[in-house]
Amino acid sequence: MVVYAGQGDARRSMALLWRHGAEPTEHPTPGPKPELSVDLVVDTAVAVADEDGMAALSMRAVGERLGRSAMSLYTYVASKNELVDLMYDHAFAELADAVERETDQPWRAATTAWAEHLWRFSLRHPWTLQVSHARPVLGPHEYRVFESLALVLHRAGLGPSDIRNAFGSLFNLVRGLVRTSAEARQAQAATGMAEDEWWYARSSQLEEVAPDFDTRFPTLTAMARDGAFANDDEDEPYLEQEAWQTLRFGLEALLDGIERRLAPTGHTRRD
Repeated sequence: MVVYAGQGDARRSMALLWRHGAEPTEHPTPGPKPELSVDLVVDTAVAVADEDGMAALSMRAVGERLGRSAMSLYTYVASKNELVDLMYDHAFAELADAVERETDQPWRAATTAWAEHLWRFSLRHPWTLQVSHARPVLGPHEYRVFESLALVLHRAGLGPSDIRNAFGSLFNLVRGLVRTSAEARQAQAATGMAEDEWWYARSSQLEEVAPDFDTRFPTLTAMARDGAFANDDEDEPYLEQEAWQTLRFGLEALLDGIERRLAPTGHTRRD
């Protein structure tokens, strides 16, 4: 399931994202129901998506949690599309707060921390991985996450275009790999089969269905013999371990490449 941001009215959505102008208020009604607000609607929607996934998100589901009808929410958020934009950027405030605290570290440590915070954030809010980055939300907290990394790399001496490319490379490295981890966590609930059970049921058949596997795939066989595919922690899903190890490898390789592009004097080089 891929969700594209920016499908609501551009003027209204951007005004709400940046809180430009007065927030709508509900007409008072009798009874003990709490006053609604954009923030309360968005907070509740994030809770629905965190607990039940993006597929469960609807204006009706949010309204039910608030003890209101779906129609009452439209005073604050005009559509589900607009709500997703607000949810995404609202959730990113948590990530922005975390990465901004790392910007005073040496650039390599700060960049590593930025990537690790993004990894953990995405596992806490896996629904954010379904919001396509092909059309960014363009909210303030999304920009804060970009700014924090840009500041670190600028101070290190990386040029403007290289900063843009480094951000894209790092963001997509983490986002791609953490998606595998998030899916590994969700697979048992979706399929009814534990990860280890699934792997053993199929890998145990290889000897029968591919008796010449060793000769057809000698390099992979040697890698397996040397423990390349071993599960180091049986309490943690194998795919999640593999994705994390791949992230660490890819991150180190990317940082090595970035380091070679830094201006030797510490001043920003021209791209």
